[in-house]
Amino acid sequence: MTGLIVAKFGGTSVADFDAMSRCASIVASNQDIKVVVVSASSGVTNYLVRLAKGNMPTNERDAILAHIADIEFSILKKMGNKPELAQALEHLLNELSAIAKESELANSLALQDELLSFGERMSSLLFAEILREHRVHAVNFDVRQVVKTDSSYGKATPDIEQIKHQAETLILPELPHSVFVMQGFIGSDEFGKTTTLGRGGSDYSAALLAESVQASALQIWTDVNGIYTTDPRLTAKARPIPEISFDEAAEMATFGAKILHPATLIPAMRSNIRVFVGSSRDPEAGGTWVAWETEHKPAYRAIALRKEQVLLTLKSPAMLHATGFLAEVFTLLAKHKISVDLITTSEISVALTLDEPTNGNSRKITPTLLAELREIGEVEIEEGLSLVAVIGNHLQATRGVGGNVLSALEKYNLRMICHGASAHNLCFLVRSDDAPGIVEHLHHCLFDN
Repeated sequence: MTGLIVAKFGGTSVADFDAMSRCASIVASNQDIKVVVVSASSGVTNYLVRLAKGNMPTNERDAILAHIADIEFSILKKMGNKPELAQALEHLLNELSAIAKESELANSLALQDELLSFGERMSSLLFAEILREHRVHAVNFDVRQVVKTDSSYGKATPDIEQIKHQAETLILPELPHSVFVMQGFIGSDEFGKTTTLGRGGSDYSAALLAESVQASALQIWTDVNGIYTTDPRLTAKARPIPEISFDEAAEMATFGAKILHPATLIPAMRSNIRVFVGSSRDPEAGGTWVAWETEHKPAYRAIALRKEQVLLTLKSPAMLHATGFLAEVFTLLAKHKISVDLITTSEISVALTLDEPTNGNSRKITPTLLAELREIGEVEIEEGLSLVAVIGNHLQATRGVGGNVLSALEKYNLRMICHGASAHNLCFLVRSDDAPGIVEHLHHCLFDN
């Protein structure tokens, strides 16, 4: 279908009846939107994550289940008398309650994924009905029939070819007649068990579906009107960016910008699907288009901030004029499934940065890893750091770029600098306490003059 659009609505966009109604108006006003992907209503996923831990007191579990039911039924209540819809919603809540009471929940990633799927499943049920009230022929479709993955529960890997085949079989033939409302974040494995795609999974699954139905565009509707020059919470002078290239957006997402998850861009880039980011609260305000080509390619496009970084420095005289030392280091890191962000080297040392969020499920720098690294050199760990990335174009080849940035930061201590590896970013590591002030000052120097 020429001009086919996939629209994804985030948790705040489907938070309540009024929010869902605004989103329904967006869909109803554009006949090219034929696939809709929804997140769980705002707050529901947090409750489900708490439930998924299992082994909690009965009164606490029941209170959480009641909070979830209140969110969902408050939406249903505003729709008027819908006995069949109420019955379907009650059925989902009963299923959720049964899984929440499973004794094996805390030790079963498969059960946890099944439990976490209910937020999106309830959202799609309710949103499809609201679309019908807007005179849209909407079908509440179980996305698990299409988004096929492996069995890595908690962070499943999609099977691209199977997703494409399932979409061609189950979705494409019906698109001329219906709008498909589906769930983000979830899929199923070869055994039919529910899987989840991990952090950023809703946007990612929307991009996978856009690719599978050969959409011309993917719209991501959230609570902000586009991608900003930096986080508006860091400076009031941050402003929306009308257009940005895939390369720039990927750098922003990688280095901390929350508006897009890096995985979301992979299917879009692979299949040349333009991505739009806008606010469902104010759709007329415009937003940001992400595409391969942009009309303007400024040296400075945005500033991203990535918190909770750890600097690991490994020093060894054995590095001097030696071969294979870095290979040995990265073999160890790969063994422990650790991804490195930035790296600098000298004659006898190598320094690299790692993500180490305090709310992460597990620590990356374990005693075992440290012991193995100490067998090949002296190890130093520094915490309390943040990564600032200046995103733009031709940064490695534009005269004065490095000097402009560094001169603006002469009052601050920069712990590490990486420049030249990419045409689209200049990164440096700073103390976390200094990071907000640095971003605000740098934004003023680069964007406000």
